[in-house]
Amino acid sequence: MGLVKFIFIAILVLWIIRMLIRLILPMLFSNLASKMQQQATGQPQQPKRKPEGAISIDYMPPKPDQGKTDKLGDFVDYEEVKEPKS
Repeated sequence: MGLVKFIFIAILVLWIIRMLIRLILPMLFSNLASKMQQQATGQPQQPKRKPEGAISIDYMPPKPDQGKTDKLGDFVDYEEVKEPKS
């Protein structure tokens, strides 16, 4: 009997959620669409005008660290010296 009651309540809850979604989602989408339409018909966004001769820097590359040393150490060029067989 408990299983039948659980299934009945689960179906009832899912049915109520489905009905609420059918009522709420269209209102949300129409509200979103009206906001987007208002933004589209509003003033087009224009970039800020700068006075002539003004300088602006959009990107500055990172500065390399001068105190940073190679973690592997210095490379030493060497020649292999073979000792003569005695």
